[in-house]
Amino acid sequence: MAKEELKIIKEAELTNNCPECFNQELRLTFYQKHKYNSLYHQTSGEVTHEIKCKTCDSTIYPVSWTEDIERVFDFYRKTVTPDRATLKFTMLFYTLILILIVLVSGGIYLYLQKII
Repeated sequence: MAKEELKIIKEAELTNNCPECFNQELRLTFYQKHKYNSLYHQTSGEVTHEIKCKTCDSTIYPVSWTEDIERVFDFYRKTVTPDRATLKFTMLFYTLILILIVLVSGGIYLYLQKII
């Protein structure tokens, strides 16, 4: 089964006021989704974000953002450069493909030699 992991690609400390507790200790974090499987490692192009207050430890959702928070978020969103969306195969995948090729070619050889 594939294991999904959100990797941090950028973090920023914001000096905007928290809508919940009105302190100025917010942290903006951008994540990129990675999938790990025994046959492949996939990096998706999907980027997610989260704004958390460090004082009251609450997540600030876009519904409660102020104009200042939106402006700062737009600025940081433009500066985020995610990794390319890639699909990398593991050594187990290549080994299974090689074994499959050997079995198919051996079957064709035996068929052509009229042994089977």
